[in-house]
Amino acid sequence: MTKKKGKRLKLLKGEKFMVFFVIPMLFAAMQILNVYTSSIITKTNIEVEELKMSIQKQKEENESLSMQIDELASLDNIQEVAKEYGLSYNNSNILKIK
Repeated sequence: MTKKKGKRLKLLKGEKFMVFFVIPMLFAAMQILNVYTSSIITKTNIEVEELKMSIQKQKEENESLSMQIDELASLDNIQEVAKEYGLSYNNSNILKIK
């Protein structure tokens, strides 16, 4: 039996260029793209959190204003204002608007 020696493959110029330049550049580009998308996601998450805080602040302000409306529309306050201006209190003439 004879033993055949394996031939070593020679790379052509274009293949050498691909192996040593193009393929590593593709991997580098993928890493850069990964970092870029991660930074965009982080920025978007920060904006979402800021909007959530803004919404919560607005809800609290709305709740406070609603409480002020209820306080101003209370029977005691209405009677006090009517007395202050010399008016008589007539419940059928009072409208509460929300």
